[in-house]
Amino acid sequence: MKILVAVKRVVDHKVNVRVKADETGIETANVKMAINPFCEIAIEQAVRFKEQGSVDEVVLVCIGPKEADVQLRAGLAFGADRAILIRTDEEVQSLDVAKILHKIVQEELPDVVLLGKQAIDTDNNQTGQMLAALTNMPQGTFASNIVFSVPNTVKVTREVDGGLVTLALSLPAVITVDLRLNIPRYASLPNIMKAKRKVITMTSPVSLGVSLSPRLTTLKVESPPVRQAGVKVADVAELVDKLQL
Repeated sequence: MKILVAVKRVVDHKVNVRVKADETGIETANVKMAINPFCEIAIEQAVRFKEQGSVDEVVLVCIGPKEADVQLRAGLAFGADRAILIRTDEEVQSLDVAKILHKIVQEELPDVVLLGKQAIDTDNNQTGQMLAALTNMPQGTFASNIVFSVPNTVKVTREVDGGLVTLALSLPAVITVDLRLNIPRYASLPNIMKAKRKVITMTSPVSLGVSLSPRLTTLKVESPPVRQAGVKVADVAELVDKLQL
C-alpha cells in the first residue's frame, strides 16, 4: 500500500506575520518557513501506518519554490521514503493545487492521499475536496481517527457539531486530517541525516500539463486594528457601569 502526502510550505506559525508595504500580501522574504501544521499531522499518520506494517511506501509532494526542499527534507526525516517537488515561484491557488495533485495521483497511483484539512496561511479548506472530485475518489474530511480494514476499506472518524461520525471508504481514497488525529514527532538526528540521502524528484506544473491560472485576485491585505489597552475597575459596580455604557 502506498500513501501520498501533500505538504504545503507556509510561514512558521511562531512568526508574527507582517503585511507588505504595498498591502498586496504578507511579507515572506527572510521569514522562517515551515511545514503547514496540519500537513505535519498527515505525514506523522502516514509514517505511523508504515511503522505498523500496513503501508509499504510514503511519498511526499509539495508545490513551491526550490527552497521548499527544506520542508520536504524535514518531512523525510519523519520517516517518509521519498518526495516530489513541483517547482514554481508563482502563486498557486486551491484548484490548481488540486489539478497538480491529480496529475501526481495518476502517476503514483497511491491507495490513500492524505492532506491537512487546511493551510494556516489561507484557511481555504478546499484542496482535499477538489482533489476527491477530480480523481473521483471517495473522501473523508476532518479525520480524527483512521483505521484500515479489509478488504480495501478505510474507516475515517470525523468530528462534527453533534459528536463523531465514522465513514467507511473504499480505496483509493482522499482523506484530510484534523488536529486531534495525532501529535507529530520530533525528528531524531539519525533520521535527519538519513533524510539528506533520500530522493527528491523535481518537476514543474508545465511538465505535468497544468497551466496555473489564478481565478481570485487579492485586492488588499491589512493588519488587524491595534488592540486598545484594558481598564482596571475597582469593583463589580464600576464594571457594570462600564458595560452599560
